Amino acid sequence: MSAQITARDLFDALGERLQLRWLVSTAAGTRTLASDEHTARRPSLAGYLNIIYPNKVQILGSEELTWLDALDAAQRWVTLQKIVNFSPLALVITKDQACPPDLRSIAEEAQVPVWVSPRRGHELLTLFQYHLAGALAPRVTLHGVFMEVYSIGVLITGESGAGKSELALELITRGHRLVADDAPEFTQITPDVLDGTCPEMLRDLIEVRGLGILNIREMFGHTAVKRNKYLRLIVHLSGNTGEPPDAGMSRLLGDTGSRRVLDMDVPTITLPVAPGRNLAVLLEAAARLHILRAKGIDPAHAFIARHTRHLKQGQ
Repeated sequence: MSAQITARDLFDALGERLQLRWLVSTAAGTRTLASDEHTARRPSLAGYLNIIYPNKVQILGSEELTWLDALDAAQRWVTLQKIVNFSPLALVITKDQACPPDLRSIAEEAQVPVWVSPRRGHELLTLFQYHLAGALAPRVTLHGVFMEVYSIGVLITGESGAGKSELALELITRGHRLVADDAPEFTQITPDVLDGTCPEMLRDLIEVRGLGILNIREMFGHTAVKRNKYLRLIVHLSGNTGEPPDAGMSRLLGDTGSRRVLDMDVPTITLPVAPGRNLAVLLEAAARLHILRAKGIDPAHAFIARHTRHLKQGQ
C-alpha cells in the first residue's frame, strides 16, 4: 500500500506544535508527497537547504539565508529557480526570520508553500523527519484479529469461520485488549518494529457470528480497547488436527515458524482447532511462551539438553 501526505496534512498535523504560519502559496496545500517518491533517492524527507540532493521539506535557517545573500544577483536567481524546480513539499524559514522578497515571489509563481516558524532549525528538523517517516512508512493490511495479550501484540489468523472473533471476545472477558478486528493495518516504523492500528471505520468494533457487530468500548469499557500495539507474535488457528510427519519433534517444540510481513519475519505459532480445546488458555500460554523465548528461555530446548545429559550419564 503506497502512503502519501499533502502539504496541508503536514501543516495541520504540526502547525500548532511548531507555531507554523503559512506565508506563501496557501493554494498549494494539495501538493502531495508519496512514499515511492523517495525510496530510491538519496535525500532525506526533511533537512536543511540542499540544492544538490534536495530534501522534500527544505529548512532555511540563518546560515542558509546568509549564504543566499552572499550570492550575486544572477547566481542567486539561478539558485532560487533550482530550489523551486525540485518541487519541494514546503520551504520552512526558522526563527521568524523575514522571507526574502525574491524567494517569496518565485515560490508564489511556482506554487511552492513557504512556512515560517519561531522555532529553531533542529527542532523543526526532528519533528518533520519523525512525522514524515511515520506517515510514509511501508504499510499493509492483514486479515485477522489484533489483540494485546500480556502486554504484547498478537495477531490471530485463520480461515473464515475458524473462531477468531469468538476467541478474541473470550480474551477480552479475561482482561486482554482489542486493537483491531478483521483488517488491522501494520506500518513498519523501524526495521524491526511493526506498529498495528485499526482503520477508523472499524475502531472499537468486532463482528461475532450470531451476534453481529459489537462495540467493545461501550460493552467492556475504555480499558478493553487499545489504539495501537507493536506486532510481536502471530497465532494461526488451524482446522487440521492430524499429526504431522515429524510429530515427535513437533510435540516437543510446538508448531512454530515465522511469517514475512513487509520486511520483517514475525514468529508464528499454529494452534489446531478441535472440540474441547480451550483456545483462550492456549493462546495466553503461547504469549507467555513467546515472552520467555524473547528473554532467552526455551523450555523445549532446556528439556532436550537435560535429556541428552541424562543419556550421556547412563552410558
